Amino acid sequence: MDRLNQQLKKGVFEILVLKLINEEDLYGYELLNRLERESHGTFKLKEGSLYPILYRLEDKGFIESYRKKLSSERKVPRKYYRITETGIESLQEMIASWNDFKTIIDGMLSSWREI
Repeated sequence: MDRLNQQLKKGVFEILVLKLINEEDLYGYELLNRLERESHGTFKLKEGSLYPILYRLEDKGFIESYRKKLSSERKVPRKYYRITETGIESLQEMIASWNDFKTIIDGMLSSWREI
């Protein structure tokens, strides 16, 4: 059951990260905060969990990174992520698949009865 739980979370986090980056270019720390805030504290990722997701999405060509320096006070530019056309298409497919999956599971669970 743990493996299934891990696989479900892995897929969900990829969809959520892509969805957030689709809304606007974000850097890692912003992504962590947005995930936590928009999930009302349900999804609290550590940087060590987020970056493998970002690298995987980048390797698949769904997102790309760039560096941007925002102020003269900051010496090191931040690494931002933006979604690619391939990423937008994949996100649409992922959302459609997720909705199909959810519909099937909801249907099966609504007919659940105690034995």
